Amino acid sequence: MAIRRGLAPPIGSLTQMGTIRLGKRTEGRTPKIHDFVPLASLNDIVFGGWDIFEEDCYAAARTAGVLEPAQLERVRGELEAIKPMPAVFDRRYVKRLDGPNVKKGKNKRDLAEQVIADIRAFKAEHGCDRMVMIWCGSTEVYMKETAVHATIASFEKALEESDDAIPSSMVYAYAALREGLPFANAAPNLTADVPAMLQLAARCKAPVAGNDMKTGQTLIKTIIAPGLKARLLGVKGWYSTNILGNRDGEVLDDPESFKTKEESKKSALDYIFQPHLYPELYQDLCHVVRINYYPPRGDNKEGWDNIDLIGWLGYPMQLKINFLCRDSILAAPIVLDSVLFLDLAKRAGMSGIQEWLSFYFKSPMHAPEVYPEHDLFIQLMKLKNTLRYLQGEDLITHLGREYYD
Repeated sequence: MAIRRGLAPPIGSLTQMGTIRLGKRTEGRTPKIHDFVPLASLNDIVFGGWDIFEEDCYAAARTAGVLEPAQLERVRGELEAIKPMPAVFDRRYVKRLDGPNVKKGKNKRDLAEQVIADIRAFKAEHGCDRMVMIWCGSTEVYMKETAVHATIASFEKALEESDDAIPSSMVYAYAALREGLPFANAAPNLTADVPAMLQLAARCKAPVAGNDMKTGQTLIKTIIAPGLKARLLGVKGWYSTNILGNRDGEVLDDPESFKTKEESKKSALDYIFQPHLYPELYQDLCHVVRINYYPPRGDNKEGWDNIDLIGWLGYPMQLKINFLCRDSILAAPIVLDSVLFLDLAKRAGMSGIQEWLSFYFKSPMHAPEVYPEHDLFIQLMKLKNTLRYLQGEDLITHLGREYYD
């Protein structure tokens, strides 16, 4: 809201600030991405959502303490107008939270139908042509795929039976996909990346993306690790620890929710370093991830990384990184980008997994027969080449022989 009113620049948003090279370097064609592809205008976006707390968005923002009060005052009216709908919530999946604004239903199928009714009512009330849903809820406990998730029929039967294998996030994903809405999972929990959801996405022609927004420490890992691998420097150990004091930190203080986050954060290095191809350099990598809830820090997360390197002739070296970041400030622009690109994908007739949006996620969704791409720079190339493809432009390979032949 502040961005579209011109109160601040959209720093961190590829859709709003990014450019894209078209054709040869000699052509000098580098438009802004939002001028190249038909993205929805920020002025056309209406916000809505669900929460277990009843406060409107202004009150919630004041409680969160991320933005300065003076900044919030400038958009107070718009924020106060956004009041959360009652949420689908079960403390068995997020054990450190509880709130009064929660839906009641005879089973999980009933809850899903209530979410679908909310979607339809919101669309009618605000005159929306299109909608996108993104799960920005708290990290749920660690879960594995089961027979319940195998088909749409088995999933819907499990909804009727309120099966424990269906957490709250899956209820939302089911509702969104059944309505044909693009859906993204900004958290690490098992949600849309199961066969039943992908079958539903295909049937209803809905794009899906996820999982777990890449904001702080993992963003840095996917920047640094590709450089170390490119120069074939060995890595014996990578120790990562975080302190944060917001609600995310409180939720992750529960071991079962932390397990979900840990699996997401630890996977990137394995795929970037490819120890099966470079056993001398990365096979014995000791990768440790810790998250500590520290209330005084609030939303201002701090991540420390100690990287033990091996160089020429086996000599040890170290790299230390201390990233003092703001969790929500890093997340906001990529939530916006994900929504706008998913809306574009829907209009372009794309459905199912949108791997080209891996750029934004710690645990990118991918086809079962391929490994996920975690290298941030390859991810960006894939994203921009997808935009070129959609607009009928030549893909950029960076071969460049034509300049020298």
